[in-house]
Amino acid sequence: MKNAYQKYKTTSVQSASREKLLLMLYEGAIRFTKLGIQAAEQKNIAERGANIGRAYDIILELNNTLDHKVGGEISKNLEQLYMFITDQYTQGNISGDPQYLRNALKVLETLYDGWVKAVEQLKKSNNETDKAVGEKA
Repeated sequence: MKNAYQKYKTTSVQSASREKLLLMLYEGAIRFTKLGIQAAEQKNIAERGANIGRAYDIILELNNTLDHKVGGEISKNLEQLYMFITDQYTQGNISGDPQYLRNALKVLETLYDGWVKAVEQLKKSNNETDKAVGEKA
């Protein structure tokens, strides 16, 4: 059963659009941050570190994919937010205080909500363009 699930996950990632991949990365970072918070509250050091590490890796990947030539000011602002998040992860992992992870989670959820709206607007815009092109044809 696990093998079939793994194949499904692999296929869903490989066939996802760039927008969907971005949202999936945020969803993963949010999930691992929440698990890190839980582990910190339970004083489970190993689980805390493992989940913070996974979330940290996702944020680093998001940061590494920023294109400052195309993104301009937005990519600079995102980079600063990603650096804040990774700093909060580091502080949370060192201290064991879940508040640092909650700070990171709040930023992540805000960014995620913004990206969801942007993706919806992009889809709506593309659908309207497709409709207009179809009417002209």
